[in-house]
Amino acid sequence: MADTITAEVIIVGSGIAGALLAAKLAEAGVKVAILEAGATVDRANAVDAYWKAVIKVPECPYPAVPQAMHPVSDNLDFWYRQSGPDKFASTYLKVVGGTTWHWLGTCLRLVPNDFRLKTAYGQAVDWPVSYDELEPFYGQAETEIGVSGDSGEALGSPRSTPYPMPVIQPTYLDKAFGDVLKSTTYEVRATPQGRNSVERDERMACCGNASCIPVCPVQAKYDATVHLGRAVAAGAALHEKTTAVALDVAADRTIAAVRFKRWDGSEGLATGKVFVIAAHAIEGPRLLLASRNETLPNGVANSSDQVGRNLMDHPTQLSWALAPAPLYPYRGPLSTSGIENVRDGNFRRERGAFRIEIGNDGWSWPTGAPISTASELAKQGLRGKALDAALRDQASRHIRLASLVEQLPEPDNRVTLDADERDMYGVPLPHITYRLDDYVKAGFAASVAAHDDIFARLGATQIKHSPDAQGAGHIIGTARMGDDPKSSVVDKDLRSHDHRNLFVLGSAVFPTSATANPTLTIAALSLRAVATVKATLVG
Repeated sequence: MADTITAEVIIVGSGIAGALLAAKLAEAGVKVAILEAGATVDRANAVDAYWKAVIKVPECPYPAVPQAMHPVSDNLDFWYRQSGPDKFASTYLKVVGGTTWHWLGTCLRLVPNDFRLKTAYGQAVDWPVSYDELEPFYGQAETEIGVSGDSGEALGSPRSTPYPMPVIQPTYLDKAFGDVLKSTTYEVRATPQGRNSVERDERMACCGNASCIPVCPVQAKYDATVHLGRAVAAGAALHEKTTAVALDVAADRTIAAVRFKRWDGSEGLATGKVFVIAAHAIEGPRLLLASRNETLPNGVANSSDQVGRNLMDHPTQLSWALAPAPLYPYRGPLSTSGIENVRDGNFRRERGAFRIEIGNDGWSWPTGAPISTASELAKQGLRGKALDAALRDQASRHIRLASLVEQLPEPDNRVTLDADERDMYGVPLPHITYRLDDYVKAGFAASVAAHDDIFARLGATQIKHSPDAQGAGHIIGTARMGDDPKSSVVDKDLRSHDHRNLFVLGSAVFPTSATANPTLTIAALSLRAVATVKATLVG
């Protein structure tokens, strides 16, 4: 059975970019339809699935189903097809609300030089927008998300507005790091977070369940269903279990429709005046490339041949150790403080910058602790009260650092369409080619040295470093923005250079990765695009 969805604006994807845009447009009286491949998540069921999961990867509350497949952290070959030489290890979700369901909640701004990497340090490219241009929208994004932070700390990013909520208090562990590192190179500061420190917007304050990744049981942490609810209340239509499979292009090169297929086997067209791809940085380019035809052999919005190219992440160096005294991890948000003053400097001419995240989750990320610790102690012959005492002692002293390293755009790091395998809708699977260059590797070496220095100052022992880069879950760069249509996919307003009624939102448009977790910048750019989308409707 075929049918048609009609609206003024068709948005593909219901993560933070699509949800924010939908809410702002619908509240302004624009008729909006949102197409989401996944289904609505029942929070109680997700929490239950998390608690019952033996392997607590970010995706464990959100099982992939044939109708809405997505990658999983413990089996990267489950969905991705990869040809290396390095593994791309970041994942995403296909559910209503997108990957905000299992994000950490970190809401850092980029620093000004992140927008001018070529000018400042001779690396990669500059962004077509400056920090000053985006700064007001950062403030708006912090208000929309509901960010808790210390307004007295700029963290390298000048502010014109305070955070909407007070800071989430650092943990005992954070304070111990801060005390030891006072008057050193490393400034420990509270991390701005997209979670409530006080009740706000009919959502309760964080109560420290320590499961931010993969699910906040009380929705103190923001997720995109907040804005989806606002959008629907204002008249937007949310079509879940509806997968966009291709874009149709009219003779005048405008987008005419989105072809979709539903879980129930029905299919149809979504027609409108403006079309927005907000489907993450893997699925977005996959859809554009899959829309190729005789007229557009490289796919939609791809006259530059840049769609799918310049795939980036924040490759992550994990390090963990045993503190000399109890610091009591495994409590509260998974991270509440970090070291942000190492994110910029002349060293970026030679190596990637990084930010250092201080973990409250002990060794759970690198080793699966505390369960793995109990297993190791049991293998040593400990039982009963002796095992309990040893586990309490060790787990209370687990400490973890993670450095999120800047990665430069490389055209050959890319998402393409797999030549052999397709999903149930007939769309080729995403094929990833990926490598870490010397700039990233030099950043990794510097981060290991920093971790060793910090652990030494703490008097830590049993220091270990992950031998391989970990994925940060920050998928970036596959539909870059720029002023030149020959080298970019969208302009500074996120409009396609090739199709005047097509916009691409999300981290795919980032020209460079910088070091900040990308969600706040995604939100700021999406809010900035609202005016241009509105103008396109009447233009």
